[in-house]
Amino acid sequence: MTSPTRATHTLSMTQVLLCGAAIVTLSMGIRHGFGLWLQPITMDRGWSRETFGLALAIQNLSWGLVGPFAGMLADRYGAFKVLVAGSVLYAGGLVLMALATSGLAFHGSAGLMIGMAQAGCTYAIVYGVIGRNVAPEKRSWAMGITAAAGSFGQFLMVPVESGLISAFGWQEALILLGCAALAIVPLAFGLKEPKLAPPAGRQQSIGEAVREAFGYRSFQLLMAGYFVCGFQVVFIGVHMPSYLKDHGLSPQVATTALALIGLFNVFGTYAAGVLGQRLAKRHILASIYALRSVAIIAFLLLPLTPASVYAFSIAMGLLWLSTVPTTNAVVAQIFGVKHFSMLGGFVFLAHQIGSFLGVWLGGKLYDATGSYDVVWWIAVALGVFAALINLPVRETAIVRGGVPAPA
Repeated sequence: MTSPTRATHTLSMTQVLLCGAAIVTLSMGIRHGFGLWLQPITMDRGWSRETFGLALAIQNLSWGLVGPFAGMLADRYGAFKVLVAGSVLYAGGLVLMALATSGLAFHGSAGLMIGMAQAGCTYAIVYGVIGRNVAPEKRSWAMGITAAAGSFGQFLMVPVESGLISAFGWQEALILLGCAALAIVPLAFGLKEPKLAPPAGRQQSIGEAVREAFGYRSFQLLMAGYFVCGFQVVFIGVHMPSYLKDHGLSPQVATTALALIGLFNVFGTYAAGVLGQRLAKRHILASIYALRSVAIIAFLLLPLTPASVYAFSIAMGLLWLSTVPTTNAVVAQIFGVKHFSMLGGFVFLAHQIGSFLGVWLGGKLYDATGSYDVVWWIAVALGVFAALINLPVRETAIVRGGVPAPA
């Protein structure tokens, strides 16, 4: 099966960055605050933390499993329709999450529906448009801009979500966020690409692209590293508020900590995008994972105070999503942009499997031991592992028939 190619004219880079950044700000900003709902929902419904954790684990796994198919559709038919479908599904999932009265219904709404929605309106889809409409020499920088927007969304939306819960209650807050998710629809018009044109000559099929990528060692290593990224950030984002409360710190400390992560990740992701134009991306990725482990060790060994929490949040913020533009830029650099959204979706599937394990294992081991300590140290070990396996990644374009893949 062959895929059509795009017309020769492209969207304005400024338009793509503004609309893409706004979409990621909203879609990622909403999800980054889900940890704030853990205690109010479990206390009101009488559920365990494992029930809540499993729902978010399903969300992350659903996001990862649907991601390659959403990317495939976006590569073939354009991102616009996928973004609209993702927006509507996001809104519906948030409303049903508020209305769910059983664990099964909560897992279906907060888990399955919202995960599918995120697959259609976050990084892989937006990055595909960037890859097709931004010159290769500016691509890493452009992806850094968009990832920074997702970080700004966390800084912006976490305090907003906390305020909505305080002012209206957790159910009404979710319904209001569902309405906000529909704003992705008008923004998607800014990423509506020119009409598809028939291809010239034989094109690489979807099956061939998948087999090529999964048979390539560097792609496998990038997936393994991204698995670790998902485990670490989702465990921290979801369970850290409860970890802090368990140790006697106020909810305001957790809210501030998550906001600081979002704020400083704006700088971290942008810096990663800029550095990716100048330095070997494998070295940037290895450094990010190694520094995460160092930050977590310091956090665990130092006395737990608001000051130490904020210092940890700043450090993790600089490293939080800085893997996103770097990893995706390597994928585009190796394989080109023809099937980029789909391949980015496969890499992100590995991230979401890690996310599933991080959020679920956090709740599971807490319920079993009354502590998060084991999971923190697992996150440390995984960071060291990810640092080592990114070092041998090859960033040069793959050669097909004696010709490097087009950028």
